[in-house]
Amino acid sequence: MAKLVDRPSSARGDRRREQLVDAGVALLCEGGWPAVTTRAVAERAMTKPGLIHYHFGGLPGLRTAIARRAGELIIGPLLDELLAAEDDRQALTVVQRLTSETAGDERMIRMGVELIAGAMRDPALGEVLRDELRRARERLGRRLGELHPDWSTGRRSGAATLVAALIDGLMLHRMLDPGLDTGEAMAAVEDLLSPQSETVRKEQHGHRGEA
Repeated sequence: MAKLVDRPSSARGDRRREQLVDAGVALLCEGGWPAVTTRAVAERAMTKPGLIHYHFGGLPGLRTAIARRAGELIIGPLLDELLAAEDDRQALTVVQRLTSETAGDERMIRMGVELIAGAMRDPALGEVLRDELRRARERLGRRLGELHPDWSTGRRSGAATLVAALIDGLMLHRMLDPGLDTGEAMAAVEDLLSPQSETVRKEQHGHRGEA
């Protein structure tokens, strides 16, 4: 991964780096990665192109910083609200609402699409996105451990991956089909979480063990 240039930290330098990253994110939402050039970012931030090299070691370093910020903007708010849910069913309600809201946010949609596209083409950007997703799954796993202390580490990890995939999948389907009703999907997941479903799962597991 491209690393930020090791420069002495200062309040002014931090503000300048933030301005450059913010300018890059804005350009990413407007025109995708092709719009994120050294000249365009510097002009949007109303500064000199040389500062991009000074603070980030060049455009590749700035692009990884932009990707990291984009990932935080997309994943962070959704994850924070999801982790605040008091139980599984409230979490499903949060997922349904946030999926609908995010799918209707053109800026977030464009940012998400470009983040994935960039990650597929550029290994450095791919590493940034993988790190963000890993951290999200780890936080989900810890929360599931709090809600279900009897779950094994593997089950918490697997469930966290499924939750993340559920959110990603629903958002993708809503982006492609804005009229899609996600209520049925949420109802199906809730059925799987019901006590009766859990009993059936344990019985089936027991039968396989006996066999």
